Amino acid sequence: MVIIGLMLATVLLVGVGERVRLPYPVLVTLLGIAVALVPGLPVLVVPPELILPLFLPPLLYATAQRTSWSMFKVRWRSILLLALVLVLITVAAVAFTAWMLVPGITFAAAVALGALVAPPDPVAAEAVAGPLRMPRRLVAVLQSEGLFNDAVALVVYQLAVAAAITGSYSPWTGLLRFAYSAPAAVALGLALGWLARWTLARIGEPTARSGLTLVIPFAAYLLAEELHASGVLAVVTVALYIGHTVEESDVHGRLSGGAFWEVVELLVTGVAFGLIGLELREVLAANDGRLLEIGGRAALVCVVVIVVRTVWLGMGAWLIGRSGDPERAPRNWREGLLLSWCGMRGLATLALALAIPPEFPARSELLLIAFAVIVVTMVLPGLTLPALVKLLGVQAESDAEQAADEALAKRAYKAGLRRLKELDAVRDLPEDMIEKIQAKQKGLLAALYADREPENHGEEQAQRIRTVQMFREIQTEVLAAARREIVTARTEPGADPQAVDRVLRRLDLRSAQLH
Repeated sequence: MVIIGLMLATVLLVGVGERVRLPYPVLVTLLGIAVALVPGLPVLVVPPELILPLFLPPLLYATAQRTSWSMFKVRWRSILLLALVLVLITVAAVAFTAWMLVPGITFAAAVALGALVAPPDPVAAEAVAGPLRMPRRLVAVLQSEGLFNDAVALVVYQLAVAAAITGSYSPWTGLLRFAYSAPAAVALGLALGWLARWTLARIGEPTARSGLTLVIPFAAYLLAEELHASGVLAVVTVALYIGHTVEESDVHGRLSGGAFWEVVELLVTGVAFGLIGLELREVLAANDGRLLEIGGRAALVCVVVIVVRTVWLGMGAWLIGRSGDPERAPRNWREGLLLSWCGMRGLATLALALAIPPEFPARSELLLIAFAVIVVTMVLPGLTLPALVKLLGVQAESDAEQAADEALAKRAYKAGLRRLKELDAVRDLPEDMIEKIQAKQKGLLAALYADREPENHGEEQAQRIRTVQMFREIQTEVLAAARREIVTARTEPGADPQAVDRVLRRLDLRSAQLH
């Protein structure tokens, strides 16, 4: 019942967020606070060793599907500065701060705290920054950073936890483990990605394909961890490989798979925040007399996390700016400041905090500090980022982005015409058929432009765009009437529900193609 309740609350919060114009990660964070403060809720204990395998694989896979290898090639400088160097600097700064402040904490335990609060959350950053018309370069950097910094932080975290429990630690062991775990995870991910693509190509049913993609990230993570490789990198590599080898004809698979993973991402995030709220309730009760003292330490750690990211991104903007790369990010101090304010901590920090073993030194205090970092870095930017974007004047480069969209639309248009000529040469198509298909191709090109302002084009193209926009509106109304009729037919005596569902699915797919 607890899990069902958390899922229901998460879904309702998404609806609330749409109405009040707040990103759902911010509201889900507040849900975790509410769960921690509301008395009388049942206790749900998940073994710490199951936290990472349960929560990280699906969210990493969902995020990695929205990026590509080519993006990493273009933005490798930004990713290196953020995913590797910044994570390690943050770990060191937070570890030193915690070691000086928290009584009885070992240095290894302080390093574990630094590792679990170091990696920003790509899902939260995208959900908060995406709708604000920030330059796509910046959002892409946030996505890429979040995928790789988890891998770096997790290796440091696992080594620190082992050292805190056993009492022994060797920096050389850490370097050797990372030198092995990263290449081994990439190799394993590529092998599993090839096997997954081979299997998916032989499954025609979209539902079964979506089910297989849910199994793949868990298999990659668990197998990599069994081989002492990076489970995070293995999952990311599998997702990137599958996305890179996507089948152009798999229309149903893309539609159903995209919706499926959006639901998985949403529910897993909500459950994770609810679980830490339940755990924090017990921690708050156990530390009732020390909350003010612990809160002061947590506030200082939050300041360290924010300041380190801000200073480093200011330096990074200068270093990256010297490269001359037109796709570089950040390009200036304004973009650097904006990226620093988008360093939301989310599910990775949650999962690592929940995974701290019960016998860990100062575990309850570390949990409170970790959750404080999540709240400060999630809620504060989530509420103030729109104002900061407006204040700094960092807006989407609409001309460049529109040009990129239109260039791709023209490529699609020309590719269709080339194929039409090839088919005409082989099959000697009727002239009227060719003319009709050419007209449809022009309509397709206008449809791909239809979300743009007609004034940006020639008068003929602008008129075609207006016609397509009107066509969409009319066709939407017509299809809505058709769907209503089929839904009504489902309630009539003697109606075949399966036949109704088949026809309704076809109408739904046709409606989806209009948007």
